[in-house]
Amino acid sequence: MNVALGTLPAEPNQQNEDFAAAAPGAAVLLDGAGVAGAETGCVHGIAWFSSTLGGLLLGNIAQDPARPLADCLADALRCVRSLHEDTCDLTYRASPTSTVVAVRVGEGALEYLVLGDSTLLLAGQDGKTTAVTDDRLDQVGKQLRAPVDRLPTGTPEHAAALAQYRDDLTGLRNRPGGFWIAGPEPRAAEHALTGTVPLESLASVTLLSDGATRLVDRFGLADWTNVLDVLASASPDELIRRVREAENSDPDGQRWPRGKARDDATVLHCPVTSKFE
Repeated sequence: MNVALGTLPAEPNQQNEDFAAAAPGAAVLLDGAGVAGAETGCVHGIAWFSSTLGGLLLGNIAQDPARPLADCLADALRCVRSLHEDTCDLTYRASPTSTVVAVRVGEGALEYLVLGDSTLLLAGQDGKTTAVTDDRLDQVGKQLRAPVDRLPTGTPEHAAALAQYRDDLTGLRNRPGGFWIAGPEPRAAEHALTGTVPLESLASVTLLSDGATRLVDRFGLADWTNVLDVLASASPDELIRRVREAENSDPDGQRWPRGKARDDATVLHCPVTSKFE
């Protein structure tokens, strides 16, 4: 499998909480999440959670090709929980969580799983593009974030409104009528979006964290075809550079209201061969 990977933390000296990796016929991308400034109850941190879960999930889906991806994710979540439930208080609402995108090649088909607001971009041989995104977090968030979007990013008032928004949002995590994300509760895997696509119909498969999709879904400066053009002609690094350029042109979030002026951004791009290996 020919894989191009690019990733960049939100700030140069900040830990990157995204994780992406690939194995023959399989790939995963996770975007770690927490509540800024809140006690997490976990001594390890968000980056540890996303990278540990990502490594275990990739191993599960590569080693057991007959097992459904949702079951592989649930097993990985149980394993991560067992690794730190004795040292960490996982009852905290701000306990580390992560989005998950996973793909695996089966018999003539690509299996996929998406949980949380990262994106799977499927480019077809016919020129059509399909973005698979779990927008439940977005839908819930839209009802709560109006006070945040009215304030300049980076101000004390924005920080206070953002903290309240995140606290309210966390209360709806992994609940019916709210949204689902990978965290201490393995049953969240049951609520992931899953499906299969004929392998012969695909030209490429791309996994993106929401920090890398901002040109399309936050800034409206590109569409998915433009994104694929950049990836085909340049690299994931170039796509992330363009995201940073847009973010830096609007540091206060006046043109594009957002919780973070800049975000961790990760892209894993896989042109599809006949065997995807």
